[in-house]
Amino acid sequence: MLKVNDMFVAYGQSEALHGISFEGRKNETIAIMGRNGMGKTTLFKGLMGVLPLKSGQIEVAGKDVSRDASYQRVAKGIAYVPQGRMIFPTLTVEENIQTGLENAKVKRIPDEIYALFPVLWDMRRRKGGNLSGGQQQQLAIARALVTDPKVLLLDEPTEGIQPSIIKDIAKALNEIRKLREITIVVSEQVLSFAMDVADRLFVIEGGRLVHETLRSQTDEAHIKSYLSV
Repeated sequence: MLKVNDMFVAYGQSEALHGISFEGRKNETIAIMGRNGMGKTTLFKGLMGVLPLKSGQIEVAGKDVSRDASYQRVAKGIAYVPQGRMIFPTLTVEENIQTGLENAKVKRIPDEIYALFPVLWDMRRRKGGNLSGGQQQQLAIARALVTDPKVLLLDEPTEGIQPSIIKDIAKALNEIRKLREITIVVSEQVLSFAMDVADRLFVIEGGRLVHETLRSQTDEAHIKSYLSV
């Protein structure tokens, strides 16, 4: 579903990602673990086309999207939930989700979205800015899902969210993956969350992937050593 080959990204003269390569299969969740400043958000912005590639290739379901603008990548199947959620605070929950339907053939919000996130149904008339952080995160994921993506990117989905809601989000992501058979890529610092959702875990350090493991073979102490300051 997602193939990233030798991806280099720079901010001006300063190179931030140095030859990142990985693949995400259909019906698989991958976690990219790492401390702040190690390249997680840069990787996601590069995948989404917010930052241009210096070199390398990104494919979604066999289509090269490396030179596409962000909106073209959305049309080819990438959805992105940015760090900090970026919902529209003055729009209602329903209107926020509808912004994801802009290019959809059917402009109706699918029932399964509210089935995954019942709290959004209860609050559909409420302004997005009045939701808690965890509810806003669920709203941001719902908005991304209505674009019917093949690949869903979530940048630090647990940041600033209470533990009980983190469990709800993990459950919803596992459900989404099964329902849609999509590829999910999460960037994360919370190892327990990554272990709840990911089939494979990667560690990014200094703009390079330095470690890869299957969930079943993960040495949690080893991963934690990368995450501690």
